[in-house]
Amino acid sequence: MKKSKTFFLLLSPIDFIVIVFYSMLTVLNIIYFGRVPYAGYLIAANLLLFVFVFSIAYLDDKNHKGIWLHIHRWYIAPLILFSFKELYLMIKPIRMVDYDQILIKIDRFIFGTDPTVFLHQFANPVLTEILQIAYSTFFFLPIILGIELLLNKKTDEFYYATFLVLYGFFLSYIGYILVPAIGPRFTLHDFSLTNKELPGLFLTNFLREVINSGESIPSGTLNPAEVVQRDVFPSGHTQMTLIVMYLAYKFNVKLKYFFWVTGTLLIIATVYLRYHYVIDLIGGAVFMWFTVWSGYYLYNWWQKTRGEKEFNFK
Repeated sequence: MKKSKTFFLLLSPIDFIVIVFYSMLTVLNIIYFGRVPYAGYLIAANLLLFVFVFSIAYLDDKNHKGIWLHIHRWYIAPLILFSFKELYLMIKPIRMVDYDQILIKIDRFIFGTDPTVFLHQFANPVLTEILQIAYSTFFFLPIILGIELLLNKKTDEFYYATFLVLYGFFLSYIGYILVPAIGPRFTLHDFSLTNKELPGLFLTNFLREVINSGESIPSGTLNPAEVVQRDVFPSGHTQMTLIVMYLAYKFNVKLKYFFWVTGTLLIIATVYLRYHYVIDLIGGAVFMWFTVWSGYYLYNWWQKTRGEKEFNFK
């Protein structure tokens, strides 16, 4: 007979870090209530999220199949985007400074030049098209990995991979709070000339506009550098893509070569397309290492705490 758990221990490792991270955001919203626009609404939304997470954990525990199981497995996909937009409202009012000039100086110290400016000599529409498409796969790569793991009945691997991806996103978001910056497309280049200076073939402009809209700067936005998301350091694209590539290797998934090739192009694209400084990629790699190293112990600590099976690589 399955031993009953306290309500808090019904939380999976994924639920646990959601509660911890959003508790942190809620505390920040309370501390900076007078600065953060819509802070009251954000606090209320976070409290509703707490109720949702505890509820879905309870319902899944009572009936581990059907709709509750699927919601519990996949609710973090929209949650990652929600977190991203909540941070959009918080970072600039709280930090009130950008660190681009420091990141630029570090790149120049390492390379003796600005890498995005240097790479422009190699730009051509075919390369731009390929790299823009690769860059746009970012949010889909973890989902594809998760689907393959479930289709191959690797349920334990799915939950561990989902935890590691979510944990990585949350760590990168903390990095954005600590080191807000807007990136070289605004500081070293004229953002309004991006389509002209880096033209693609068929999909580039459309995909670029989708990404810009996701960062709160749709076409026609006045002063985009002032309102764009502060999401440069570390490079979440590098960090999360490396995590997916690592997991694809560790779990020996059938699509591992797809992840490796697409992931490599995606990481190159972050600099070529002027979204990131190279130091952001280095930061992303360090954050990836810390995510994988600490995530393993954090996941198993919570599993042990709640009396569930710990995860071990086969």
